[in-house]
Amino acid sequence: QVQLVESGGGLVQAGGSLRLSCAASGSIFSCNTMGWYRQAPGKQRELVATITIGGNTNYADSVKGRFTISRDNAKNTVYLQMNNMKPEDTAVYYCNADISINLFRRRDYWGQGTQVTVST
Repeated sequence: QVQLVESGGGLVQAGGSLRLSCAASGSIFSCNTMGWYRQAPGKQRELVATITIGGNTNYADSVKGRFTISRDNAKNTVYLQMNNMKPEDTAVYYCNADISINLFRRRDYWGQGTQVTVST
C-alpha cells in the first residue's frame, strides 16, 4: 500500500509565500517523476510543476519564476516553494507520484489535496 501525504497548505496574503510538502510511504521500490497539480473551483485540474528522479524540472508558464519544485529522494518527498503568490494561485493542490512497487509494477498515485488560498 502506497500513500502520499501532503502538508503545508493554508491562507496567505498576495505577495506572500507557502511551502508544500508531500511524503510518499509504503511499499516503494522507486519514486520516479513527482509533481504538483492544482484545481480551482469550476476549473480542470492543471499541472503546476514536475521533477524527475534525476532532478529535471518542468513548470507551468503561470508559475515560472515564482514557484520552485524540489525533492529529497532519500525521504521520497517532494516540495513546492511558492513565492510572490497571487490570488489566481488559489486552488486545491494535489501531489502526484509515479511509483514502482517492484521491477514490473508501476502506477500513478495521488495525495488527498491541500487547500491554498491567496487573499488580496
